[in-house]
Amino acid sequence: MFKGCFTALVTPFREGRIDEEALGRLLRLQIEAGVSGVVPCGTTGESATLSYEEHNRLVELTKELTDGKIKVIAGTGSNSTAETIMLTRHAEEVGADGALLITPYYNKPTQHGLFEHYRKVSEHTSIPIILYNVPGRTGVNMLPETVARLSELENIAGIKEASGDLDQVSKIIELTDEDFAVLSGDDSLILPMLAIGGKGVISVTSNLLPPEVSLLCKHFFDGNLEEARRLHQRLQPLNRAMFMETNPIPVKTALAMMGCVEEELRLPLTPMADANRIRLEELLKNYGLIKEA
Repeated sequence: MFKGCFTALVTPFREGRIDEEALGRLLRLQIEAGVSGVVPCGTTGESATLSYEEHNRLVELTKELTDGKIKVIAGTGSNSTAETIMLTRHAEEVGADGALLITPYYNKPTQHGLFEHYRKVSEHTSIPIILYNVPGRTGVNMLPETVARLSELENIAGIKEASGDLDQVSKIIELTDEDFAVLSGDDSLILPMLAIGGKGVISVTSNLLPPEVSLLCKHFFDGNLEEARRLHQRLQPLNRAMFMETNPIPVKTALAMMGCVEEELRLPLTPMADANRIRLEELLKNYGLIKEA
């Protein structure tokens, strides 16, 4: 069900509120670029600083504006199981195609706790669930054996795997069925993960270059490995730049430089340091994303 490039959308703000007009522009660009889907309210969308009202509005609006043209996978995870169920139920009610559930953070559950968290959400919803493992941000690593147990539950459809450990990814693929979608959570590892059986990516870089990231996946699945490798190498400098500071600071700064959104982040995220801003601007010029002054 989930295959190809899914863009982890930024949340555009203007004067402290969601900029719905800018969101519409971003979504039109994604649709025109041919991505498989978008993910509102993820880490890249600053979900941790969205109110419940904003979170639900963003999912509703994304579903409305995409109008069935691409899939919408709503970020609905938190470190509270009850809160996760509430957000996931809302995503299901408004017709989202899936829900992305980050592993509970800060409280650092055991592997048994992780299993019970996801099992409980699964019992209270029927929407396809994509697990999200990103130990660098959450402080907990969901092991392949836990993923394999969860994959046996009816509506758990895949995982966004962002441990950066290809051996772990390989084991997840080994222990799960073919229809379980393993998606890369690291843009720099899209091609390696596809090569060992991954199904696609939930991408930060595709906020900026959705055609290229989408085509990388398409070329791989079409058997055009030479072109997939070319795009992989072409995108690597930009992939690295998106994490020169905490995500989503670089990608949102880049989109502002491109004139797509206001350069507005919510505390505790702050504007990019001057030295990094200069480096990012030069890189965007090299990619043709902004013009020389």
